[in-house]
Amino acid sequence: MALSADKAPGGEPGAQAPGSPVAPVTGAAGADAPPADVIKAVPVRHPGRWVGVAALALLAAMLVHALVTNKAFHWDLVREYLFSEQILRGLWATLFLTLYAMAIGVVGGVLLAILRLSPNPVLRSASWLYTWFFRGTPVMIQILFWASIGALYPRLSIGVPFGPEFASADSNSLIPLLGAAILGLGLNEAAYMAEIVRAGIGAVDTGQAEAAHALGMNQAQTMRRIVLPQAMRVIIPPTGNETISMLKTTSLVSVIAYTELLYAAQIIYSRNFQTIPLLMVAAIWYLAVTSVLSVGQYFLERHYDPAGRNRLGPGRPIRREDSGVTL
Repeated sequence: MALSADKAPGGEPGAQAPGSPVAPVTGAAGADAPPADVIKAVPVRHPGRWVGVAALALLAAMLVHALVTNKAFHWDLVREYLFSEQILRGLWATLFLTLYAMAIGVVGGVLLAILRLSPNPVLRSASWLYTWFFRGTPVMIQILFWASIGALYPRLSIGVPFGPEFASADSNSLIPLLGAAILGLGLNEAAYMAEIVRAGIGAVDTGQAEAAHALGMNQAQTMRRIVLPQAMRVIIPPTGNETISMLKTTSLVSVIAYTELLYAAQIIYSRNFQTIPLLMVAAIWYLAVTSVLSVGQYFLERHYDPAGRNRLGPGRPIRREDSGVTL
């Protein structure tokens, strides 16, 4: 017959049965029992980290001291010109160039990447040749070329190839300095974006396209609705880096005397000979805009990367969508 766990043969609840093993004493009755051995964990010392932190703190203090005490920076002039009308017009021109050059670069990069992945060898070769040429020549040369297009082709016309012309105009009128700057920056950026988009498309499993074709989608619908949305999580991070790089690359158009941010600062310090303060003004604005672009890139990456957006943090409850199971 089985015995109850709460009642011994003697009838007293909790009494120990004869011959049974001695139960461990717990609670208040075991207060006089000797304490168990306690393991005292000693963290590993990292003296090298503290040395590195001290060295960085010393360098930071030296940098701040040099910026504050060196009168050659002329911080009063920096404050005076930071929001001047000429500097703000140059800043707007820089943002304008960045926006339009990146628009040309992204659209052209997508088209070139699709051509590069085409089964047609002629289209693949044309895309490869474009990328090879524009990545292999400096962007400054390309800007200078578009600014000097009038020396090569004084007039540009539209008509039948090798036949009559329908309309023509002066090259310098059709491609002013702004157009030369946008074309030089945008066409060069398209070559880099083509490789970025190609890598993003290659990261999507081929079964996705096969499933889309099985549902009756054509090649264009599959690319637009299935492949490109999934490739965005790979495309967005380097595209954000390219946008930030483009913002700084716009300073190269100063070689054709287009008044962007850097050239506006150069015009001012060519008059008052205060080179360092005006360069600091330009640097401050570049840092401010790149910081804003970096924040925008961060949120775009979270939007196109659900795994990163739904990553569990400390103290966050587990939700159904975190488990990856559709209920």
